[in-house]
Amino acid sequence: MSDDRLQRLLEGPALEATAFPPNSRYHGLGTLQIPAADGSPIVFLKRRFIAQPERFSVIGIHFVSQGDRLDNIAAQTLGDPELFWRICDANAVIVPDELTDALGNRIVIKLPEGIG
Repeated sequence: MSDDRLQRLLEGPALEATAFPPNSRYHGLGTLQIPAADGSPIVFLKRRFIAQPERFSVIGIHFVSQGDRLDNIAAQTLGDPELFWRICDANAVIVPDELTDALGNRIVIKLPEGIG
């Protein structure tokens, strides 16, 4: 494969907001572009802003026990293991493992902003 064909393959089409499934933290985000040094476009996702945790509706509390994993907690409480990021957002945590790194940690389970 020539270098040009490989480069086109790596660049691929621009991502659209619909490129992410509904359970993704990036669903609905658009893209922006900036020019590279050679003038070609660099496509990136728009910044994702997270609502303040107090704007979420509390639906439960989970206390971490031996062997707990955030994906399993999300599956049990929100019905989808890939929604672990909603639990992180609701607890103002950037690193998911921080929520389950100590036995007895209190994890607040909340619905997203706007859902009562």
